[in-house]
Amino acid sequence: MILKRILTPALLFLTITLTAQKLSRTEKKIVSSIEKNNGEAIDFLKKVVNINSGTLNAEGVKEVGMVFKDAFDNIGFQTKWIEMPSEMDRAGHLFAETSGTKGKKLLLIGHLDTVFEEDSPFQTFEMVNDSIAHAPGGNDMKGGDVIVLYALKALQENGLLKDAQIIAAFTGDEESTGKPLTISRKDLVEAAQRSDIALGFETSTGFNYATVARRGASGWEVEVEGKRAHSSGIFSENTGAGAIFEISRILHEFYTDVKGEDLLTFNPGTLLGGTFVNFDASTSKGDVFGKTNVVAQKAMVRGGLRFISEEQKERARSKMREIVGQNLPKTSATISFTDSYPAMQPTEGNMQLLETLNQVSLDLNQGEVLAYDPGKRGAADVSFVAQYVDCLDGLGTMGSDAHTPEETVNLNTIEALTKRTAILIYRLINTK
Repeated sequence: MILKRILTPALLFLTITLTAQKLSRTEKKIVSSIEKNNGEAIDFLKKVVNINSGTLNAEGVKEVGMVFKDAFDNIGFQTKWIEMPSEMDRAGHLFAETSGTKGKKLLLIGHLDTVFEEDSPFQTFEMVNDSIAHAPGGNDMKGGDVIVLYALKALQENGLLKDAQIIAAFTGDEESTGKPLTISRKDLVEAAQRSDIALGFETSTGFNYATVARRGASGWEVEVEGKRAHSSGIFSENTGAGAIFEISRILHEFYTDVKGEDLLTFNPGTLLGGTFVNFDASTSKGDVFGKTNVVAQKAMVRGGLRFISEEQKERARSKMREIVGQNLPKTSATISFTDSYPAMQPTEGNMQLLETLNQVSLDLNQGEVLAYDPGKRGAADVSFVAQYVDCLDGLGTMGSDAHTPEETVNLNTIEALTKRTAILIYRLINTK
């Protein structure tokens, strides 16, 4: 059963037996507006996809932000571009807001940047057939941003946003967050602290799935020192084991002693060892010098850690520290950790939101919506706000091969997903 391994019995997602109800007259008007605007929405998606907005292309990210800013201005939102300090080398964020006190206060999360930088050979929106388009960042996640915009446009055209508090927050550095996080995610967290619910529009995991939990992500680095000596003396009392044997021991014990908890994973991404080691963290590139007849005196490994809760993260870190401290002869080692994304845990409030979304989907004759396995999802901006509000994510467009030159977006699903989003928002802002 989906999520069975991480939810208590009270929170297990049982097969929902709710039956489809008729849409209200107002909801039918919303649907009609979305149908009328769908061609425009796809043209808008093509326009923003054709503007390169790789995370490090600050001008391109802001240009896409300004296109969305104009569109939000046109439907009555108050918009602002939030610049990041120049030393962070990030463009900034677009926030668009309506003010009011009616119903649930909503935070709608997207991002403007993509993994495709200016020198990428994959740059433009191109139709594959009448329903699929190659689109760099169109699936992850400019398509989700377009769903947000055109769902809100349909509500505005029907006069349904009056006295509602809705914040659309489109970050400019989701694919590579600016540091420190206390600055780059400050405005997003503050928006969550004055909201009730956050909806994330990252890439959909499937038409009939939504995300109620995401694993967090953090980094780790181990550095090892050994005694440089002629290799004939290795294993001797005077020379010891050397840095490469020690780092091999550490990684092996991580694999045997830390691995095993459900939804906990860790991965060594780079490994260097030798007489001399140089590594540039900004580019993730390095080089080594060593000889087969010299015992290595330096070694380092960098990796990532994924976890479903802060408690699980700390348990893993504690075990890793203990292993790193049990050194082979004549070696020493240190481990350091960096925080990136917190975990979005599968709370009861998230499950209730899923039930609301499921009912919307049934009422639209789109089938039931189930919880997606968090072990198959990466981290996202919604994770930064999960401790403050109930959340759902994975509400964006459908497609394939995100982050690759083959990335596609399914244009046939945009209209249906925009309808689902608009009706969900409408019901939430009319819920006390």
